Amino acid sequence: MIEERIVELLDKKWEEPEWESCFVVEVKHHQKTNKLEVFIDSDAGMTFEKCQKISRYLESVLDVELWLGEKYVLEVSSPGVGRPLKLKRQYFKNIGRTLEVRWNEDNTTEGLLKEANELGISIEHEIQVVEGNKKHKQNILTFIPFEAIKSTKVKVVF
Repeated sequence: MIEERIVELLDKKWEEPEWESCFVVEVKHHQKTNKLEVFIDSDAGMTFEKCQKISRYLESVLDVELWLGEKYVLEVSSPGVGRPLKLKRQYFKNIGRTLEVRWNEDNTTEGLLKEANELGISIEHEIQVVEGNKKHKQNILTFIPFEAIKSTKVKVVF
């Protein structure tokens, strides 16, 4: 499949010193329109210039190898704030940001990502506590294992 070829190609590119903190998040080929979307990221943050360089690199290979034929659309970008996190590696770079995590059956937790490790993430969030006739908010830390996570989005806080 074209997606696998692109991932293999970029995995080799990431071995170069300039690209060693980069990784592929997702590759999508839309066959009807022959459009290839490549989402890349970096532990240090992805720049427009890096996306542009990777786009040109992929174009040079696609134009020679003709994996998509002669007419295709190629879009290379970093995943935007509205796109769900797909890889464990993305959680580490988002420590300190507000996330909305859907997990297990019906749980949704919105809060500050405090920690990420190989097993899961820790989110600091508010809960409503009732003591007698009074309600107040309290911050708690909830650990969510990766296997329980259904989707995660970075929230923009103003």
